[in-house]
Amino acid sequence: MGGRSADLTAGLDRASGAEDLFRRTSARLRRMVPFDAAVWTATDPETGLVTAPMLVEGLGGRERCADYWESEILEENVVPFRDLARAAVPAAGLRAATGDVPGRSARFRRLLEDQGVHDELRAVLRAAGRPWAVVSLFRSAGGPGGGSFAPDEVDAVAALSGPLAARLRRFARPSGPEPLPDAPGPGLVLFDLSGEATSINAEAREHLARVPDGPSVPSALGVRLPIWVIGTALQATAIARGRDRGGARVRVRTVEGRWLVCHASALTGADGRPGPVALVIEPAAASDLVVIVAEAYELTPRELEITGQVARGLSTGEIAERLFISPHTVRDHLKTVFEKTGVSSRGELVARLFAEHYWPRARPAP
Repeated sequence: MGGRSADLTAGLDRASGAEDLFRRTSARLRRMVPFDAAVWTATDPETGLVTAPMLVEGLGGRERCADYWESEILEENVVPFRDLARAAVPAAGLRAATGDVPGRSARFRRLLEDQGVHDELRAVLRAAGRPWAVVSLFRSAGGPGGGSFAPDEVDAVAALSGPLAARLRRFARPSGPEPLPDAPGPGLVLFDLSGEATSINAEAREHLARVPDGPSVPSALGVRLPIWVIGTALQATAIARGRDRGGARVRVRTVEGRWLVCHASALTGADGRPGPVALVIEPAAASDLVVIVAEAYELTPRELEITGQVARGLSTGEIAERLFISPHTVRDHLKTVFEKTGVSSRGELVARLFAEHYWPRARPAP
């Protein structure tokens, strides 16, 4: 299996970004594990929620993506992505998982069966235990192998999880410093109990105009809402219903390469009854990106901890005293951090990871 995985990933370092990586991998994988349709989407490595970019191939009615993720977040119990992210093997076939009774799956009953899907092979692309993307491959009843994915095909996709995730997290590294436009303040979108968007402010419209194109759904507000916005709002509903305890929070990169953070929560009325879901989109602060940047450079928790102390201006001796380690150990860690981030001094390190010009500045209040 290792040889097949190496053949699939050879040359993928030339991919220009996550969507390009998805396209290249999908084209190669189709020759080894034939499929009729596929969905590839990046995920937030902390929450596992979908973010941009998302690549949909061979599926009609891209707007049904919202129905797929609604079922995934609010209904699904058969190898949901949140469980697959923690599984020993991060890939599974729907037919195999249900004992060839796919009707046990909510997404099959609600969506896949009507679209002629016979089997789904889904996988989480993870590195260091964090999910960087998810993929679903679909076969029709008349597809190869009688329409079902074989165990060796599931293994082939699972073997891609680590190599592809490692490439994806490198794309999260900050881009070089360049002039920044003023960023709008927090944007707000309200969703009613049925999940329909009912209100939006001007700032949210501005933020949404800067995000990459991808599957989206129309709204009565005159703006199309990306699937990652819908997914974040659905996650807030799932948490309110006690279905999940994770966070309804996702980071997304704009077309200029800057980061936004999108977070949602379900409100309640004075009588305690469920209220609307409030979703906020705003420029990401440096603190919102610490984990993403650390993972992008493959920093260990200790290396990140020492880097944070450097950013606060502490000396080697002060860091050693605060962390109860020797100065020599601090210097060894810093040497490794310098090598991983491609810098040669503390000042360059702070500029590379924490300098303000890597994130949008908020528009000053009037």
